[in-house]
Amino acid sequence: MQQVAINGYGTIGKRVADAVRQQPDMEVLGVAKTRPNFEAETAIDKGFPLYAAVEEREELFAEAGLEIAGPVEDLVAEADVVVDATPSGIGAQNKALYEEYDTPALYQGGEDADLVDVSFNARSNFEDAVDADHVRVVSCNTTGLSRVIAPLREEYGVEKVRATLVRRGGDPGQSDRGPINDILPNPVTIPSHHGPDVETIFPDLDIDTLGMKVPATLMHMHSLNVTLEEDVDAAEVRDLFADESRLFLIPERMNIDGSGTLKEYALDAGRPRGDLWENCLWAESISTEGRDFYCFQGIHQESDVVPENVDAIRAVTGAADAEESIATTDEALGIGL
Repeated sequence: MQQVAINGYGTIGKRVADAVRQQPDMEVLGVAKTRPNFEAETAIDKGFPLYAAVEEREELFAEAGLEIAGPVEDLVAEADVVVDATPSGIGAQNKALYEEYDTPALYQGGEDADLVDVSFNARSNFEDAVDADHVRVVSCNTTGLSRVIAPLREEYGVEKVRATLVRRGGDPGQSDRGPINDILPNPVTIPSHHGPDVETIFPDLDIDTLGMKVPATLMHMHSLNVTLEEDVDAAEVRDLFADESRLFLIPERMNIDGSGTLKEYALDAGRPRGDLWENCLWAESISTEGRDFYCFQGIHQESDVVPENVDAIRAVTGAADAEESIATTDEALGIGL
């Protein structure tokens, strides 16, 4: 059983901890928090040993009535691998800690690509991360784009990708984020950072991305146009995507018309926190004109990277190949609505 440390128990970290616990070959050794809050209390309620990420704040946990198992250094020292789910930029500061204890580390997409040995997407470049010491699980949007691009490249070849990303202003719990009543080009320059980030997975890919932020919290929305290297029929692409476990093709019969309905469906289906680990593609939006492919897809920014982190754990520890790991993760989580 791989002993997994989770450093950072917020939006991503708590979801990764729950997912790791469900795997047949992993255990959560412990989780680390910088301060006591409802998530720290929930971690203890769930039976996760809680560690203090900042030594100077250890007494805050005692004052809040929360028992800690020790400092984060103890957690990292005992772990087979650590998942750093701290805010952007903090992972880079933590790298020296992981190197001190010779513990392989996974970072999230907010860290710079040059911090790590390889940027990771399970469907696209699993083998590149095998036995690596520092791996970056790419962002929610890059994950979503990579899952679509990989099968298209393999089946038809890709000449050019054009993606417009309509991004949520903040997560539901981020009361300090926005906009509240606006639509912002973000950035106003082209390309957005997403295109270069996808190129960390596919270095030879020609991709342009445009981004904007809107007053929404539930999900991102992508409008995709991919020019392929051969003519293709839309029905063929639907069949291709239907075989991809992390692409959910939303049937027209479900009458799911947007992010709100998608989240309602996920909750009704019993998904924890209403999470949608898959890309959510509207099947009727999948269209082709000659060599050009089009679709709309929803990306749940809080959860689509969760199975990727689980697969990255197996990659860096050499515990499984891509096919075996993805299948194990998907079965354990119940991926495939």
